[in-house]
Amino acid sequence: MKVGIIGLPQTGKKTLFQILTGSEIREQSGPPKPLPGTADILDTRFDRMVAMYSPKKEVRARVDLVLLPKMEQENIARGDIFREIADMDAVCHVVRAFQDDAIYHADGSVDPLRDAAMVNAELIMHDQIFVEKRIERIEQMIKKKKDDDQLKELVLMKKMLEHLEQEKPLRLLEIAPEEERLIRSYPFITRKEMIIALNVGEDEIGAGKADGVTHPLLAQFQAMCESERMAVMVVSAKVESEISLLDSEEEKMEFLHDLGIEEPALGVLTRLCINALGLISFLTVGQDEVRQWLVRKGSPAPVAAGVIHSDLQRGFIRAEVIKYDELIAYGSEAELKKAGKMYLQGKDYIVEDGDILNIRFKV
Repeated sequence: MKVGIIGLPQTGKKTLFQILTGSEIREQSGPPKPLPGTADILDTRFDRMVAMYSPKKEVRARVDLVLLPKMEQENIARGDIFREIADMDAVCHVVRAFQDDAIYHADGSVDPLRDAAMVNAELIMHDQIFVEKRIERIEQMIKKKKDDDQLKELVLMKKMLEHLEQEKPLRLLEIAPEEERLIRSYPFITRKEMIIALNVGEDEIGAGKADGVTHPLLAQFQAMCESERMAVMVVSAKVESEISLLDSEEEKMEFLHDLGIEEPALGVLTRLCINALGLISFLTVGQDEVRQWLVRKGSPAPVAAGVIHSDLQRGFIRAEVIKYDELIAYGSEAELKKAGKMYLQGKDYIVEDGDILNIRFKV
């Protein structure tokens, strides 16, 4: 499960990737290639559990990120960038919103709405070209020999083309399960969930919270993001870079406090990434280890148990479930037990984000 990071030249996506993954990026020779990395999921719930249990070992969940070549005309014309995006499970588009005369902009001025709309249009155009070619191909095949699946796919392709011609991404188009089977292997880009990360200047980050809820730039993006089903947030790569260089958590928290930020924006970004991948996180806790795990939304308890170890899924008996907010409210497992707030759940229980699980099993 991979999130591809895209953007126009000089947007700060490389800086964000380096901060998230701890990777150093070296200059490449030849055509640009995707750079893979992994990032810790920054989650205050995990931090609270570590503080509560003081474990011997602590393990955060991680998300796979891939820094893709910049969306410039040469890469777009060659087409490689679209094939690389098609290999991703979700997309994070870093949009420049900071002013800096020392850093050029390909279009001569900083205009986040224009740039986001331009990239979206390129992605829609890619899917439209694919659909048009596919329709042409199917019609040729039907002339030679009629096939039920081909006839069904032709109807679907024409529906998709009409949708794309209205400049709408395919993630907004409802596709039935039987239709899904026909197009599962196709390289559609606009069916993927997308996050817009608005990279603002250091002096602007205080204009809103880390998740951008009150930032004035968000109001400008609200209509676009609602109509195209995109998540959006504000981040300052420069600020996040400065935070990452601080030695201790205390210094980092003091830095954030001075800026009026409750949480690093990278914590918001990593959670948006796992949400875009259709995942949630759950925890296992104790004095030996506090660990965060990822599982698909809507997964029953045995599937979550299988994420921990296949034996736990195979021999699943039941799950002991603690709700994170209740544990924080009562302060300890002992107090939860007294209040009757520890729940035994069977195979049909659907794991919720932030659940703390203890799996009972027998193999």
